[in-house]
Amino acid sequence: MFTRYVIGADENGLGPRLGPLVVTAVLARLTAEGAEKIVTRRPRGGLAERLGDSKGLVAHGNIALAEAWTRVLVERGAGRHQRSQNPDELVDAVTLDDRHALTSPCPEHVTPQCWSVEAEGFTDPEVMGNTMKLVARDLERLAARGIEIVAVRSVVVCTKRLNEAVTRGQSRFVVDLHSMERLVLAFRDLAGEDVSAVCGKVGGYGEYSKAFGPLAGRLHAVIEEGRKRSAYRFPGLGEIAFVRDGDATNLLVGMASLVGKYLRELLMDRIVRYYGPHDLPPASGYHDPITDQFVIATESLRRSRRVPSDCFERTRLEPPAPRT
Repeated sequence: MFTRYVIGADENGLGPRLGPLVVTAVLARLTAEGAEKIVTRRPRGGLAERLGDSKGLVAHGNIALAEAWTRVLVERGAGRHQRSQNPDELVDAVTLDDRHALTSPCPEHVTPQCWSVEAEGFTDPEVMGNTMKLVARDLERLAARGIEIVAVRSVVVCTKRLNEAVTRGQSRFVVDLHSMERLVLAFRDLAGEDVSAVCGKVGGYGEYSKAFGPLAGRLHAVIEEGRKRSAYRFPGLGEIAFVRDGDATNLLVGMASLVGKYLRELLMDRIVRYYGPHDLPPASGYHDPITDQFVIATESLRRSRRVPSDCFERTRLEPPAPRT
């Protein structure tokens, strides 16, 4: 029987002032000859209303659709486990790294800033019920056409780790790229055979070979390199392509973008709640007036709680990237 493993990967939170960078990948097993054509084009019909570039489907403060995709994927076995009774279990199911690895850079007294689950919950069931049913039906229809979602995983890079990368001279774009490489390698091991990966374009790169991290030193052939698409073939691993606007044109990249958006918003909300009530709308963490005011409003509390600046706000090695 025809079988092929394909991956879609994308990032969320590359350019904000606060909060983590989240890089997410989805692994699918294709079991029908025509399945790849469906994966590599824009979603159509009703599916296009629920799957695609997360920037066009969800927004800060309104991420019910992204939550639905994340929950349904985990409930159907695509996570590290199927426990999803609360958002924290969902985070644990989706993240590539376990909780110990994620919290190891945290000073003990600062851990609650990013990992407290106090007052955290899912979206109102009355809002979510029908959306989750539609997403489950979408996945069933994809499976009927030979597209089975096998796994979803996210690499979460906290502010402290991003700042540590800056001190090593590594931009956020490099951290993003290396996170995508980790995910592709993890899914190659999970698939047990070569994979074909499509990743959202990282920064303005055209040539990736010199910037590879986990893939550095591996024998590979350049398939093409350009502004819209750069692709490479690795013996024993498969093919990796970096494609501009991949989240809008590749079904799996769009799915990864939605899951990543949910995680990014959830983790940013934890930071906002940690600093208690104030007279501001919830900060997105991006470069906007509300986030600027949030930074000012929390300054004295951060000082009294001894929160290191490199655990709270990113230092910059390059201009802010577009919002994702």
